[in-house]
Amino acid sequence: MNAGKSDVSGVTGWWLRPAAWQAWAVLGVVLGALVLRVACRVPDGGMDNGIVARAAGAWLEGRSPYADRHFLYLPGAVLAAVPQAVLPQGVVRVLVPVGVVGALAGGWGCALRLHGVPWRSRFAVLGLLGLALGFAPFGHLVELGNWTVASALALPLALLCVCRGRWRWAGAVIGAAVAVKPLLVPVLLLFVFARRWRALGVAVGVPVAVSAAAALLLPDPAGFLTRTLPFLLRGGDSFVRLYEASPAAVLPRVGVPGVAASLVAGVGALVGVGCAWRRWGRGDAGAARVAETAVALMLAAFLVSRPSYDHYLLVVLPLLLAGAGEAGAVVRGAGFWVALVPQVPGFTWVGLEPGVRRAYKDVFTLCVLAITVFRRCAAGRGGVPSASGAAPRQRAVLTRTG
Repeated sequence: MNAGKSDVSGVTGWWLRPAAWQAWAVLGVVLGALVLRVACRVPDGGMDNGIVARAAGAWLEGRSPYADRHFLYLPGAVLAAVPQAVLPQGVVRVLVPVGVVGALAGGWGCALRLHGVPWRSRFAVLGLLGLALGFAPFGHLVELGNWTVASALALPLALLCVCRGRWRWAGAVIGAAVAVKPLLVPVLLLFVFARRWRALGVAVGVPVAVSAAAALLLPDPAGFLTRTLPFLLRGGDSFVRLYEASPAAVLPRVGVPGVAASLVAGVGALVGVGCAWRRWGRGDAGAARVAETAVALMLAAFLVSRPSYDHYLLVVLPLLLAGAGEAGAVVRGAGFWVALVPQVPGFTWVGLEPGVRRAYKDVFTLCVLAITVFRRCAAGRGGVPSASGAAPRQRAVLTRTG
């Protein structure tokens, strides 16, 4: 975390000091309790994970995994889920929530290191504790066992590689995540912005190779193209649409024509991409440039993608929160916190309590957060030197060619 100009009245220094063992104990109890609750109450490691596990089981039995229209993953996910299909149910229902929580913690750790924040700091411990207790989608993701968690770990890890000048490694990480779930495809534009063509080739080549190889082992090799893509282009089904958070899905539920809703979402996405390009074009040093560009690209995609769920925000939120110590950070603006208010566990809006109406709160969070990030990217800001002198090194590795 940057110091100097970003240090207000010594607060930053307090946050960066090592956390006491009591704080670690509290964090362990909270995360352990979440894992235990899911393991005891949720079969298959979660509803969404169960869909992938059943798809793998169908493949082992010689059937097409894409017979289930709710299996929305690339062929590589089928092979990745095979261990779940052969392990005992009791083992799976424990391993999945443990793995999800571990991956979320790992993604938080990479986001911290991206911004130069020590893993053992008070900010590291209390930040993860705040996400677990104060951000409802965190619990939703663990309960569902959704494979979005792979992207939540891969994106900060890839951006950490970028800031260290390891663009090809970043491409490999993004490619591996896309191979099981294509959520991080929008981040490929970051490689285009930076003109890192070889790294882009790696990021594209890995999922293409994995998907092609896995598809050859399936009884329905083109199932993703012939079944899943048409399902997504139609906007899914009535069940999927109830929980989608994109404006394209929510606005028709309040009477806006579908074409107009899609147009609004599309314009918002284009604005987001333009703001991301502008943010990258302001070539200041530091991790903020990389993180904010990637976050803007992802939020732009969430505005228009079908489906788009609340737990997708866990892919970008840790990256923003970890940069709180930098001057001008998105987290320091009121819009960021206003966006998160509906996601506080226990927060209720009259008339929006049933689960099927949760999407109205989710679209509020998505849109306000997107507007806040887009405005920050469009405005731009200069780099702030860090206490460790990381900014000059990051400037060098970000501008180096090859």
